[in-house]
Amino acid sequence: MGKIIAIVNQKGGVGKTTTAINLGAYLAHLGRQVLLVDIDPQANATSGIGIDHRQLEYGVYEALIGAKPIYEVIKRTLHDRLQVAPATMALAGAGIELVDMDNREFRLSVNLQAIKDEYDYIIIDGPPSLGLLTVNSLVAADEVLIPIQSEYFALEGVGQLLETISLVQNNLKPALSIMGAVITMFDQRNRLSGSVMRELYQYFPNRVFRSVIPRSVRLAEAPSFGRTILHYDPRSKGGKSYERLAREVINLER
Repeated sequence: MGKIIAIVNQKGGVGKTTTAINLGAYLAHLGRQVLLVDIDPQANATSGIGIDHRQLEYGVYEALIGAKPIYEVIKRTLHDRLQVAPATMALAGAGIELVDMDNREFRLSVNLQAIKDEYDYIIIDGPPSLGLLTVNSLVAADEVLIPIQSEYFALEGVGQLLETISLVQNNLKPALSIMGAVITMFDQRNRLSGSVMRELYQYFPNRVFRSVIPRSVRLAEAPSFGRTILHYDPRSKGGKSYERLAREVINLER
């Protein structure tokens, strides 16, 4: 049975989608069957993996509202063993539409449980908020991976995020656990990055990944070409760091 990982942070611009698409690409590169689920209305994971969401007839939205089974919306990518359940513009209104639906917090979970056995990893890229779509991501997940930018203000929302995770654990998904935090956009020349890293260890003792994602122009460029860093520049520091992160995630299974 596969593992479902929700990549969550309510703060935008912390490398959440970059982590989702590149971790997924390297897990697939290392021989795992991977599904990337884009539940962010901005659809950045969809476009970043090389799919034009504006040309899609349907996506995750239709699966959430019950118009399509999830397996009918899944698309192939340029990577062997990596598929994507794409986002479309229709997701923008899903947070409101779900409010009056039965089992609204479990809509994504029900869909993913139906296909979980077909993948080693299902990676959910959630929106930069703590709304109903993010709650659906957390309820569907086995574990949460939290990307945190190595800047002071990035730590301000961590407490609120952990409180939301705790509420989900207590009321909706007791088995949900925190896989850990991964430091993104790290600049070793910046003293502040080091102090943020030390403070992060207080929030997540023994749960901060050793792989640190550097601030990288190549990582920032890759999505504009619809490519992961694995296809765009695997020899870059960003490419090597995401490969190390993927190996760390795999090693957690041992």
